[in-house]
Amino acid sequence: MKAITHTKFGPPDVIQFEEVEKPVPTDKLGVLIKVHASSINPADKYQISGGPLAIRLFLPLFRMSLGVRKPKDTRVGSDIAGRVEAVGPNVTQFKPGDEVFGVAPGACAEYATAREDRLALKPANSSFEEAAATGIAAFTALQGLRDHGHIQPGMKVLVNGAGGGVGTFAVQIAKSFGAEVTAVTNTENLDLVRKIGADHVIDYTKEDFTKNGQQYDLITDIAATHSFGDYKRALNSNGTVVIIGWKDKIVARLLYFAILKPLLGRGDKKFTFYIAKSNQKDLVVLKELIEAGKLTPVIDKGFPLDNTRDAFRYFDREHPSGKVVITVPSNPTMGASP
Repeated sequence: MKAITHTKFGPPDVIQFEEVEKPVPTDKLGVLIKVHASSINPADKYQISGGPLAIRLFLPLFRMSLGVRKPKDTRVGSDIAGRVEAVGPNVTQFKPGDEVFGVAPGACAEYATAREDRLALKPANSSFEEAAATGIAAFTALQGLRDHGHIQPGMKVLVNGAGGGVGTFAVQIAKSFGAEVTAVTNTENLDLVRKIGADHVIDYTKEDFTKNGQQYDLITDIAATHSFGDYKRALNSNGTVVIIGWKDKIVARLLYFAILKPLLGRGDKKFTFYIAKSNQKDLVVLKELIEAGKLTPVIDKGFPLDNTRDAFRYFDREHPSGKVVITVPSNPTMGASP
């Protein structure tokens, strides 16, 4: 089968489009999926680039590892949507032919194997591309707002970085909880965030929300554009800042939360850092929100599997509005530029 791989860390140029052995279901990865689509997340970008050496040395403290000198896993991609091709003997929830979405290692390929508890049936009203765009970005928004931000109806919630992959989900999910949502984004995305439900919008190129006198119950920080002191000004006395991982400033944030927060994080205003955990229960929640019309994945642009290299370049340089999707045709062409 055709798949995207990388054998060394670096820019998108290290991505390879090659023939590899088709996976088979195992005890752990018991569901074989014919992939129809995947999508790109910041974690995928760091998986390929490796990020600064400090990240690769520090991540094992968080039970994560990219490898130090070379990739620990040469596969690429996590978000997946497709049809079940085969299942292992221990799989009870899915059968061949089921349309599913979720998370699987090596999702940028014709076939991939996934854990049963990392999949759910695809929303009936979603395309494979929309389902593939959901996964990790939607997990991140849901868990940040619900589990770490403890969102409640009527809360004043600000989403900083509302026009990106996680941000577009965060705006919609916050609205589904009954919050009053302020979306911070660039000029080009103002209409987009209004369309998906933001009650108020702030163009960060013209206004600094930490200096306008407004205060919020919950801030989700996706854009990594302000200091902790700035955010304190924008919080009410019992407010919370939920900080999303996998941005370019992740090293400083990891160090802060691992070392400095126990010393400096006292007081009523709370700062929480987390990295989302994929699970079937939350996939079902997202599926239900999509089917109820409360959540619509926003797709910026799609690329075919054999052009994954350009997809990562676009993701890295263009600050997409929503998600960048990789589509997998029935017979990807070998020899094309990845």
